[in-house]
Amino acid sequence: MRPSKSPEAAVRYRSGAVARMLRMPVATLRVWERRYRLTQVELSASGQRLYTAADVQHLSLLKRLSDLGHAIGSLAALSQQQLQDVAATHAGALADKQPARARLDGRASAAKRPSLRVAVIGKALAARLQSPALLRGLGRPVQWLGPFEDAAQAQAALAGQPVDLLLLQQARLHETWPSELQAAAPSLASLPMALLYRFASSSHCEGLAGAGKALLREPQNDSTLGQWLGGVMNVMTGSLSGLAAAGPDGTREPLPEAGSQIPTRRWDDAALNDFASLSSTVACECPRHVAELLLQLSHFEAYSAECEDRSPADAQLHRYLRCVAAEARASFEAALAHIAVHEGLILPPTRA
Repeated sequence: MRPSKSPEAAVRYRSGAVARMLRMPVATLRVWERRYRLTQVELSASGQRLYTAADVQHLSLLKRLSDLGHAIGSLAALSQQQLQDVAATHAGALADKQPARARLDGRASAAKRPSLRVAVIGKALAARLQSPALLRGLGRPVQWLGPFEDAAQAQAALAGQPVDLLLLQQARLHETWPSELQAAAPSLASLPMALLYRFASSSHCEGLAGAGKALLREPQNDSTLGQWLGGVMNVMTGSLSGLAAAGPDGTREPLPEAGSQIPTRRWDDAALNDFASLSSTVACECPRHVAELLLQLSHFEAYSAECEDRSPADAQLHRYLRCVAAEARASFEAALAHIAVHEGLILPPTRA
């Protein structure tokens, strides 16, 4: 360690502030530093330890992995990328232990999902991608590529490398953004894409969604972000890239035909809204959340059906998405009935 003479020291963090951000005792942080030399911190003129934002991110990941049961001694010598690999493996192991996921999917005998290569543009997003709550929502191992400052940097760094999904964080989405992305990174612009944004016009969002881009408006908590991103990965890498899942021999599973059976919707919007309002008075909020999920799934199912009619060229894809949404909706309808019995709530009558 060396005394810092850089003006950047003014924007760095002292031990107490870092300990509060990590929600750990200052004494523990000092023991970690003394015993394992986790960061190359600088000293202020008065001898205070000063941490950079990168130091805080590194310590945060160490703290989360330690909370999950990993010994700090086994983690101390690992690089940031190696720590990220440990976090991804941990999340993948947790996902494999969830039998309900296999039952709902109807493919309990399917092979373990391969690791996805996701290019990340937006350095502020990088630390959140290591959150255990976010990683649990993904339900599969992920290899993060980056993060990169912008699309041009990502294209230069990823030249010739396979990329399954492009994840971008854009505070503002202007009308010219798609053309700017195409000009800066033509090889990335055609990839399946997930966009986190804060401000954009409704018409522009509709245009991006119509072009196959997945959008989520910030701010969101880590759990919500993970569930959304996990859904994007399932749909965009499975449906948009391959239009069907590949079997062990490399063949594609056929998509549903036009006459495939679609489960009938059990409750309409009014009934679900009434039930959500009723269930919000009980201590457990799961009934309301499931009712709201059913509303979302039902509307996406209807949206996919409309796309099937409007775009003959993509009819098969939208038929597939409609069937997936209908199956998920039927599973959540059964879940809502089960929750209602458990909580002693009266379900709305099944619509004719």
